[in-house]
Amino acid sequence: MGSSTITFIIIIVTVLVSYTSFQNVDTINKLIFYPYQIKDKKEWWRFVTHGFIHADLQHLIFNMLTLYFFGRNIEITFENLFGNSLIYPLFYISALIVSSIPSYFKHKDNGYYRSLGASGAVAAVLFATIVFDPWQTLMLNFFIPIPAMLFAIGYVAYSSYMSKKGNDNIGHDAHLYGAIYGFIFPMVMKPGVLPYFFNQLMHPHFF
Repeated sequence: MGSSTITFIIIIVTVLVSYTSFQNVDTINKLIFYPYQIKDKKEWWRFVTHGFIHADLQHLIFNMLTLYFFGRNIEITFENLFGNSLIYPLFYISALIVSSIPSYFKHKDNGYYRSLGASGAVAAVLFATIVFDPWQTLMLNFFIPIPAMLFAIGYVAYSSYMSKKGNDNIGHDAHLYGAIYGFIFPMVMKPGVLPYFFNQLMHPHFF
């Protein structure tokens, strides 16, 4: 029997830290993902702390609503599947780190690049849920129904394209690699998940 306690704790901590940082530039500067500073000053904690601050209220609400809707289910699924309540927080924190590694190597010599937000980990959570139910209905922008697998294909294609284009300030690399990490994590941790996914994939259902 699982619970969703850790998801609520992550949301509460993220909301509190993000909200208090909105009016505190010093807090943002200490926690933000800053590859140049990580390389120069060895401030490795930034791989994790950037996920607990956000650019604005809209950015925070979008990420936390997504985490609320999908984090609770994957937390319970992981606890039941692995028999260990620590796997889910390990997954979430490691997703923050792993999703940021490509950006670190891409921008470690760029003193101007910074990023913040939980998007990499939230994408990982979302895509982990797709592994267990690839044909579930997702609500695009919270009101447009779309099968999860179609969303996944479009999400990866869009993030990959925008990452290569690189003409905005959004961390598309984190979105892309967070999604990939969320997809492969349960399969690596429990190899039996892979045939289960393919079995689900071969039996589509819509809405």
